[in-house]
Amino acid sequence: MTSSIFDALTADEAARVRAAGTPLTLPAGWSPIGERTPADKAYILTAGEVSVRRSGTEIATLGAGQIIGEAAIVNHTLRSASIVALTPLKALHYTSERLEALVAEIPAFADAVAAAAAERHGDA
Repeated sequence: MTSSIFDALTADEAARVRAAGTPLTLPAGWSPIGERTPADKAYILTAGEVSVRRSGTEIATLGAGQIIGEAAIVNHTLRSASIVALTPLKALHYTSERLEALVAEIPAFADAVAAAAAERHGDA
């Protein structure tokens, strides 16, 4: 997936989604999401690049504008992959409850999250 999660949103919707997240910075090498862990959070990357790894093997890389951790929340499953920061990251953090509320409140965001989750076939 190369497009931004914000591409399908109006400026107002994108602003609402951004405002609902907690900005944070993570160092390179950090793993904010671990394989086979509960779906308690998601992130939208605003800068940097991550490796998506299943059983230690890289299956994808994602960058700015991409959402990570959404598939397990949407599918109500444990994480199917780990995420490792390849570079320092800037991201917006969402609890699973906040992400689910945004999905309920903003239909275009719900569609974008569902599309991201479906495209990755359950990754992370």
